[in-house]
Amino acid sequence: MINVTVVNLKTIIKYFIMLLILILCIFGIKQIFEKSKQIGKEFNNRVPNISFISCIKSTLPNLEKNKVIEEKNVAHSNTTSRSLGLRKILKVELQMLDTVREDGEENIEQTQTKEQIEMAKTDVDTKEISDNNITPKYNEVYGTVKIKNESNKEITQEILTPNISLENKKDVIIFHTHTCESYTTSEKFNYEMTGSYRTTDLNFSVARVGTELEKQLKEYGFLVTHDTTYHDYPEYSGSYGKSLETVKNILNSKPDTQMVIDLHRDAVGSKPEYAPSVQIGDETAAQMMFVIGTDGGGLQHLNWQQNLKFAVKVQQKADELYPGLFRPIIVRNSRYNQHLTKASTIIEVGATGNTMEQCLVSMKYLARILNEVNK
Repeated sequence: MINVTVVNLKTIIKYFIMLLILILCIFGIKQIFEKSKQIGKEFNNRVPNISFISCIKSTLPNLEKNKVIEEKNVAHSNTTSRSLGLRKILKVELQMLDTVREDGEENIEQTQTKEQIEMAKTDVDTKEISDNNITPKYNEVYGTVKIKNESNKEITQEILTPNISLENKKDVIIFHTHTCESYTTSEKFNYEMTGSYRTTDLNFSVARVGTELEKQLKEYGFLVTHDTTYHDYPEYSGSYGKSLETVKNILNSKPDTQMVIDLHRDAVGSKPEYAPSVQIGDETAAQMMFVIGTDGGGLQHLNWQQNLKFAVKVQQKADELYPGLFRPIIVRNSRYNQHLTKASTIIEVGATGNTMEQCLVSMKYLARILNEVNK
């Protein structure tokens, strides 16, 4: 009896050890499976296009089907099969994207193509339009350039002689003292005025004209800084003081800039239909006008004669290429912040009766003129 008992005890111990080994194996397999699952998740997070697939699944109808297949692969395979499944999804979706692009839908390259800018030609006929215009007045002449001197300064032929050359011919600053000035509405540029021919919407104000000039100048290689800060809103008074600070701040970072253009829209009294225009080829362009300040108002302005010479030089070239595009230069006592550089000017583009389209056409030709002057 004693021997039998010993034999049974050994058997029990043997089976107990086998059971223990089996439990350890099961635990080890479970740990390996959990580790494999964790690695799979980490790998899934490292694949950057998974979130992309989630975003575009509404436009790619086969995605859900591939996603179900992938989930089945994950449930019945290891990390390697997961990787293969993900690659398969990406391959399918990239092929579908190529198909979309071939069909011309959502063509990303096309939307990123540089905007085509139509540049001005010089061999075109120009004719001034008399409708909704007024007869220009002037009291000084230099060659083809007419000047209306409203200042208390004597303007001689020597002062008007455009013997000026800029050291920096490529940097240009464009800003707007009266940023909210706007034009007659049209089908394409239809907006709700927030004042008498005024709007805070930069897409319909003189700021949009400045944007067009910026685009055109850049096509010729100019380095343009276009500032669209509101200087006449919410208060109109003090506009020139505000714009002075704006230009000073820009010049602090670009101290060598000499061409500074304050772009405005003209208005004459209470004539909203006033629309000075010129026909250039098949296009109608708004006429433009230089306004040059002096020290006649008592403020120091050492650059006013240089500013005037620069305006005469530009207008000479304009009269050569597109006669009638510019009205007579106006010279006044006010300084208009033009004391900051030797080529600072106000350019008034059109009036209340002109449309935005006409003013945008003018910027095409103004850019060409400035490029010819600064060659």
